[in-house]
Amino acid sequence: MSTIIPKQWPQAPIRPTHLTPGAIEQLTRQRQQQFINTNYDKTLGVLWMSFAESCPNKIVPDLLTRLRSEQINIEGRIRQELSNGSKDRLRYQVLASEIPGVFNLGGDLQYISGLIKNRDRDALVQFGQKCIDLVYKNATNYDLPVTTISLVQGTALGGGLEAALSSNVVIAERGTKMGFPEAIFNMFPGMGAYQLLSRRLTPIQAERFIQSGRSYTAEELYEMDLIDVLAEEGRGEAAVWDYIKRHARQANGEWGLRRMINASSAIKYEDLKGSIEIWADTALELNNTDLKHMEFIMRGQKTKGL
Repeated sequence: MSTIIPKQWPQAPIRPTHLTPGAIEQLTRQRQQQFINTNYDKTLGVLWMSFAESCPNKIVPDLLTRLRSEQINIEGRIRQELSNGSKDRLRYQVLASEIPGVFNLGGDLQYISGLIKNRDRDALVQFGQKCIDLVYKNATNYDLPVTTISLVQGTALGGGLEAALSSNVVIAERGTKMGFPEAIFNMFPGMGAYQLLSRRLTPIQAERFIQSGRSYTAEELYEMDLIDVLAEEGRGEAAVWDYIKRHARQANGEWGLRRMINASSAIKYEDLKGSIEIWADTALELNNTDLKHMEFIMRGQKTKGL
C-alpha cells in the first residue's frame, strides 16, 4: 500500500517585479506555501510533509521559514491533542520529497557564497541558526510522543542529508545517493552533521564520513546503520506504511525507548549553536580557489520554481 501526496499549491513560479512592500510580502508567503505539501492520515495519525515539485531543490531562506512554520503548527497540534486526551492524535511525522530524483541538495551555495564574498558573518550565522532550529526539533521529536521519519527517494546532500538524518527513523530506496560534499570546497557541514552521525556511528567514523566528501549509496549507508530501512526502488512510501503498521501496537514502549535514547545520546542545542559559530568563521576563511570549487557543486543545484 502506498500513499499519494496531493499537490495542493500552484506550480507556476512567482517572480516579484516592481511591487509594493505589502504585495511582495504576500507573494513571498504564497511562494513559501508552494514549497511544502501536507497530507494527514487520521487512521494511523500520520502527517506527511513533502517538498513540493515546485520547491527549490536546495535550502533557501524562504524554505527554512516555511518548514519552521510547519514544525510550530505540528508541535502545537500534538500538545493540544494530548491536553484533550485525544486517542486519534498525530503520532508520526514523515518528511519526504516530490522533486524527481532529489530529496534535497543542501544549503543554497549561491546564497552562501554571496554572504562569504560580502563578509556577512551575521547573515551566515542567522542562516545556520534557522537550520539548526529545524534539526533540533526534529531530532528530539519535539520532546513529545511522536516519531519523526525521513523518506529519502532521491539525492540528499549536505544540509539535505542533515535534514534526513535528523529524523528518528530514516528510510531510503536502493540506489539513492547521499553524502556531505563540503570537503570538496574546504568546508564542513555545520548544521548538525557531526552530532547526527555520532548518534549512529563512532566519533572517528563520523569524522571520516565528513572528511571523505564522497557520496554513498543507500545500500552502503544501510550497512553502516545510518539507514533504518532499505526499500526497493519505487517502494519507499510502502516501506513507510509497513514500518508504521509494525510499530503502531508498540507505540507506548517505543516512546519510552525514544526518551531513553534521547537522554543517553542527547543532541544539545548549545552544541549545535557552537557549531554554527565555527561554521561561519570557517566559511569566511575560504579563498578564491575554494569558492571556485564551491561553484562546481553549485552548478548541480538547479533552481526550481524561483
